[in-house]
Amino acid sequence: MLAIFHDMVEKTMNVFMDDFSGSSFENCLSRLDKMLQWCEDTNLSLNWEKSHFMVKEGIVLGHKISKNGIEVDKAKIDVIAKLPPPTIVKGVWSFLGHAGFYRRFIQDCSKIS
Repeated sequence: MLAIFHDMVEKTMNVFMDDFSGSSFENCLSRLDKMLQWCEDTNLSLNWEKSHFMVKEGIVLGHKISKNGIEVDKAKIDVIAKLPPPTIVKGVWSFLGHAGFYRRFIQDCSKIS
């Protein structure tokens, strides 16, 4: 995949996935057109059921991304909130790992963990 999109990676596409974004609708449309043309030129087929176009928000690497910036994915927080209280040291470390993923959203996280 990286070999096919080498010219677009880091300019219009993220390395870790095949998502792309733009600063305006026209910019996104231009990038989408280029990406679809590239797929056609290289005989790359897409799974249209997994494709989402021109969305205003979405979950990327466990974070909700929108015009408001990066936010917490509420579904992930619900999972953490429902975890049973740890009873052994390994359980404490496991919980801290889960919670640490969202440390940027937790005020004074280093003080309370």
